[in-house]
Amino acid sequence: MFLVLHREGEDTPTRWRYEPKKLMSVEREDIERRTGRHFSQFTQDVLQGNSLCRRALLFTYLRRDHAKTRFEDVDFGWDELKLEYSRQEYESMREGVLGSLHGDELAAALQQIDQSIEDAYDDTEASGKAELPIAG
Repeated sequence: MFLVLHREGEDTPTRWRYEPKKLMSVEREDIERRTGRHFSQFTQDVLQGNSLCRRALLFTYLRRDHAKTRFEDVDFGWDELKLEYSRQEYESMREGVLGSLHGDELAAALQQIDQSIEDAYDDTEASGKAELPIAG
């Protein structure tokens, strides 16, 4: 999964690979302090669209690139920041529904996933099988 920041007026979005298990312990602890959530709850809240959690995640990645970034300075239009599954993650989801759904439910799910695969970012740097971004 990717955290994607595409500011209005910019031609190219900035894309960070979001893998909660790969965040450093200092980053995880900082996120917990800023959001008041334990890390596994934070990862769920990011996926559900919690504003503070997404801002904290963006801050984490911006600070990696610009060490002097301050949390107070991190601001974005809600439509400028999103999470995107990679093509490989959609393909993994497709495999999952093949074994768990049937009939019309399967057909509808496959149609939606296949459409998403067409538009998804191809994560050529991914190693191994794609995992959903929930930290354990």
